[in-house]
Amino acid sequence: MDYDTLIDAETWAFIRKTEDYYPPNAIGMSIADQRAIYDKMCRAFFEGYPEGVSARDETADGVPIRIYESGTPDGTVIYIHGGGFVVGGLDSHDDVCAEICDRTGLRVVSVDYRLCPEHAHPASFDDPWRVAQYVALTWPGVTLLVGDSAGGNLCAAVAHRARGELVFAGQVLIYPGLGGDMTKGSYLAHAHAPMLTLDDVKFYSELRFGMPHPPLDPLAAPLADTNFANLPPTVIFSAQCDPLSDDGRDYRDRILKAGGQAYWHEEPGLVHGYLRARSTVGRAQASFERILSAISALAKGIWPF
Repeated sequence: MDYDTLIDAETWAFIRKTEDYYPPNAIGMSIADQRAIYDKMCRAFFEGYPEGVSARDETADGVPIRIYESGTPDGTVIYIHGGGFVVGGLDSHDDVCAEICDRTGLRVVSVDYRLCPEHAHPASFDDPWRVAQYVALTWPGVTLLVGDSAGGNLCAAVAHRARGELVFAGQVLIYPGLGGDMTKGSYLAHAHAPMLTLDDVKFYSELRFGMPHPPLDPLAAPLADTNFANLPPTVIFSAQCDPLSDDGRDYRDRILKAGGQAYWHEEPGLVHGYLRARSTVGRAQASFERILSAISALAKGIWPF
């Protein structure tokens, strides 16, 4: 794959800065070291809070959460962070959540779910599910699921589990890994992509499940479900230069086949983790605007696709 052609200079600068903190061989480090350098890397990209956004830490049925508010929100976003189910937390996506709150006017509740390998599946699912139930009881009204990477996986898992119990106005999944077939498509075409490789994906899967491929459990791999009906309106943004890209397309196709609403957009020339580049890379900035527009539209009950 000719990434020198696909990826522009701004994105390469973002990749190099990321690798200065979190090198490509990071999966060979101890889990503690991976988390330490990931946290340091996220802090290097931290952009602060927009004026008027406040945040407070609480717990939801025992799960740590951070609540972002600005003004008088009339809806809530449950944000589930990425990090391969191994790294990340309330601080890793702190400014992203604050900016979503500011730009959409919605309350954002960030979920600090338990990580593996200390906490095997389904711990990482159970925590967002408990938070979703808490949000439904605490802030009645419009609720959306939004998450990136592993967080996108967990959003979809919650949406599948919630049918018949909780109602979501929509879900917005950002370069999600949904348990697709690792032997074909983007998994092979972008097996050596910058920022996330196929070996990385397999490493995280082995830590989460003890095996390189996810089990046939929709709460772990939503694409393994046999029923894609009655899901909330779904918008998916994938990065072109990412082994996970086809998961978003395949998830869209299965929802559409089941009669639901789904839209997938593959961002040309972008790489996994591009949310951190939303203010320095033109392509990432344009994608973030699309993400914000999708969240705002779904919160208002609008399907613009």
